[in-house]
Amino acid sequence: MTVRALEIRFERLLFGARWLLAPLYAGMVLALLAILVVFARELIAELGHLGTLTGEQATLFALSLIDLSLIGNLLMVVMLAGYESFVSQLHIDVHEDRPEWLGTIDFAGLKLKVIASIVAISAVALLRSFLLLGDPAVAVDETHLRWMVVIQLTFVVSGVLLALMDWISSRTPDRSARKD
Repeated sequence: MTVRALEIRFERLLFGARWLLAPLYAGMVLALLAILVVFARELIAELGHLGTLTGEQATLFALSLIDLSLIGNLLMVVMLAGYESFVSQLHIDVHEDRPEWLGTIDFAGLKLKVIASIVAISAVALLRSFLLLGDPAVAVDETHLRWMVVIQLTFVVSGVLLALMDWISSRTPDRSARKD
């Protein structure tokens, strides 16, 4: 067997290894199902208290549902874009509900969507904590709150730096083109 034949077999093995990611995406479907169950449980629990909710409690309830929705959206983006980017094309070209971004998002775009979702999820959690500051029945740990602010700022700065790096790399001529 020649070196070139070994190289071709090895490259096929590497390319085929992408299917090892498929169970991870299937696991994310199960995680999405778990998020749906938690969402439904919170919704049903609060529906029984609708008549007695204060404005602040209704806001906290809405933020909880928004938070779960954002997490579900993040899972969906990672599942669809990740699968299509790293495993295989999705064969739903003619489906009327196909998102416009599907098939056009690259790894850089996926990173930015993920960090933007994380920033939004973190911001909702931080807002919920700030709303609890006004509730005398809830003891809020100020150290924990400070760390939440630091983490939120870290996520925001990370997102800005990722976007800046992608912008810089898009302006840099591609020197990685191989000539075989």
